[in-house]
Amino acid sequence: MDQIPELALAWHRAGRGAVLATVVETWGSAPRGVGSQLVIAGDGAMMGSVSGGCVEAAVVHAALECLASGTPQLLTYGVADADAFAVGLACGGTIKVLVEPVGDSGSAFAPELLAGLVAARAARQAVALVTDMDGFDRRLTHDLGGPLADAIAQRMRSDRSGMEGAQFIAIHNPPLRMVIVGAVHIAQALVPMARACGFDPFLIDPRGAFGAADRFPGQPIVEDWPDAAMTALAPDARTAVVTLTHDSKLDDPALLAALASKAFYIGSLGSKRTHAKRVERLTAAGIPPDQIARIHAPVGLNIGAKTPAEIAVSIIAQITQSLRL
Repeated sequence: MDQIPELALAWHRAGRGAVLATVVETWGSAPRGVGSQLVIAGDGAMMGSVSGGCVEAAVVHAALECLASGTPQLLTYGVADADAFAVGLACGGTIKVLVEPVGDSGSAFAPELLAGLVAARAARQAVALVTDMDGFDRRLTHDLGGPLADAIAQRMRSDRSGMEGAQFIAIHNPPLRMVIVGAVHIAQALVPMARACGFDPFLIDPRGAFGAADRFPGQPIVEDWPDAAMTALAPDARTAVVTLTHDSKLDDPALLAALASKAFYIGSLGSKRTHAKRVERLTAAGIPPDQIARIHAPVGLNIGAKTPAEIAVSIIAQITQSLRL
């Protein structure tokens, strides 16, 4: 479901034909949000969803027509109350779906452009695909220059595709990652929560007793020293870093690496007194106050959390707040 552009390119290159269907406008409580995609092959195979089931058949039919003609279509569906209820809505609304065949004709989705999008996604580059809905001109933008700079920057931060005037901005952000330093009891609760919230969790702990496989079933554990592990992981603007060891020999090297990165969130476990001592050490290491201020400590929202699971909830909540607000 999250590899729709990649699948479209693969189907096109295999000679099966490919059509991308993208939700560009919809009602507020839609089962599939703006930017959701469906890819259809020339043989009728499909992957993804644009409505949760109520208009997929009509979209597939239109997609096959578009593939034959090489011309995109902007489809509008008024969803009846009964159909809306069937896919979990209280009432009907309007869905607008852009259907684009992949091909070399004038207004089709050029394979070279699609390949550029796929390459950017593979390289973990944040990229926006801007489509002019009047003439179906498209461009990829990796930078934030031009008249849409502010709109693209805001949409990238909130992971929100949408219309800006007559142009549709499809946001393709790298997957979220969470780097957790310390295979402690809180991490046992935090790792599955992170995964459930859409993060790829990376767990670092050089202490074999803590990183035992039976404590973290199915979760690979990086046993390198935190600074080396962090350098290899290269935290970016889609990465949250959380240190949980309570041991300055482990937490501090991880924090120094995180502060040198573009990580959007850095949090560290410990009391206010523990953090005050941490600030002294980081200051002595030459880290300026505005950088140290990036660290959320004590980590997590103040919700009165007591248990490991509750603390993990508070951390996830604070990370979400930092990402979305």
